[in-house]
Amino acid sequence: MNHSQRPPKPIGAAVPAPADASPADLDPTDWEAFRAESHRALDAMIDHLATLRERPVWREPSAEARERFRRPLPAEGQGLSAALEDFERFIQPYANGNIHPLFMGWAQGAGTPVGMIAEMLAAGLNSNCGGRNHIALDVERQIAAWMAEAFGFPLDASGVFVTGTSIANFLSLLVAREHALGEKNVRKNGLKALEEQLVAYASREAHNCVRQAMELAGLGARHLRLIESDGSHSLRIDELKRAIAEDRAAGLHPFLVVGTAGAVDTGAIDDLDALAEIAKAEDLWFHIDGAFGALAVLSPALKPLVKGLERADSIAFDFHKWLHVPYDAGFFLVRDPEAHRRAFAANAAYLTRAPRGLAAGEIWPCDLGADLSRGFRALKTWFTIEVFGAQRLGACIEKSCALAQRLRGHIEASQTFEMRAPVALNVVCFGVKDDDESGRLNREIVMELHESGEAAPSLTLLDGHPTIRAAIFNHRTREADIDDFMQMLERAAQRARGEPPLAPLPTPREEGEPLSQD
Repeated sequence: MNHSQRPPKPIGAAVPAPADASPADLDPTDWEAFRAESHRALDAMIDHLATLRERPVWREPSAEARERFRRPLPAEGQGLSAALEDFERFIQPYANGNIHPLFMGWAQGAGTPVGMIAEMLAAGLNSNCGGRNHIALDVERQIAAWMAEAFGFPLDASGVFVTGTSIANFLSLLVAREHALGEKNVRKNGLKALEEQLVAYASREAHNCVRQAMELAGLGARHLRLIESDGSHSLRIDELKRAIAEDRAAGLHPFLVVGTAGAVDTGAIDDLDALAEIAKAEDLWFHIDGAFGALAVLSPALKPLVKGLERADSIAFDFHKWLHVPYDAGFFLVRDPEAHRRAFAANAAYLTRAPRGLAAGEIWPCDLGADLSRGFRALKTWFTIEVFGAQRLGACIEKSCALAQRLRGHIEASQTFEMRAPVALNVVCFGVKDDDESGRLNREIVMELHESGEAAPSLTLLDGHPTIRAAIFNHRTREADIDDFMQMLERAAQRARGEPPLAPLPTPREEGEPLSQD
């Protein structure tokens, strides 16, 4: 009988699998064996965190490790045990190092063991937090309410988790645009509906993502006015007023001013109170890029530095920086929940709400941003706040600022280095006193410290000059680490100049060998 003569199979009839076929689902065939392997993996990662100081801050990935990730798509799986072995051999030793107490190059949090466990629990639930009626959304709303309380916002303020402050700043621009031009219905009619060019304002010290937001929104980077900063690297209020007046006289439409709480290069904070006054007088949306500085409100000693934050229309910040929630956990908070929702909510058949059941609920996170598929970021944030409490988290923030002041004292007492910017929070910018315009010595010092695995500061440009930057975020960093770091800098500067070292050069370390304590 040919194929056309075969009788049709009844609907729902079982199709026999080949005798050697793997199970059709992806659960373990032996749960007890999986349990044992999982416990081993967890214990190994806890050991990794507990022994951080015994390893270099950073290691260049080996040629063998890089080659491991250039293989073709595997047709057959290798199993959990083999994959864990590959992780321990080719991935774990070559991470970027931000969990180490001497990582201080960029504004990156260190994570916590508590956050790691919460991330595991969230992965087990595998909740999609774009919408629907489930408890994960209540947890996210709890975080929004807590942050509204901390920042002095109305308790019904609207908040949503995003990947990070770069995206939160982009969302803020879209909300500000909708607020300024709601009657034009730009979402439906596009930018051609605008009769006047929208113009935004931010400090020249503002993060690049503010410019990028203007580009992505179709408003154009040329219509972001980057206002000059003062000697403290804060936005000049007089220059802002002048720029707004000039743009209005030219027939343009000022709509947004972005204040910075914790500039990326120096940690500087704009005069947020003064910006709030200008925004109110000029009818501008007042947004604050508080990527890390906004959370200074958790420290009673630091909170006065961000006075005026409570007057913002919206705030963007990261839990994965100064609160050390595992990556990623950015957040966008808006004073007016209706303004927030108008910028993103849409009618769609697959998002239809119901009075009862899993589709119940009036406002879902997908009404507050561009994401529909979203992980349960709120759980690791909730665990962090519940386990440690606001006071202890604030104390860690305060400690990192005190350590920055300790490093500043070392730099000012040094015959080799000099300060390059004031220390506003936890970022210290400095350099070799007699370095040339190219920053050769500063560059060499940073690269050598990275390659030796001793420490990980970074380089930035201040007034066009390469400058060493130490951003002290890690809750594990101690006073002794700052003192050791200063000695590392002095030795590295001598080697960069080709001078005889004061102490023997450190010998290359094998994997797992402790750092020198000299």
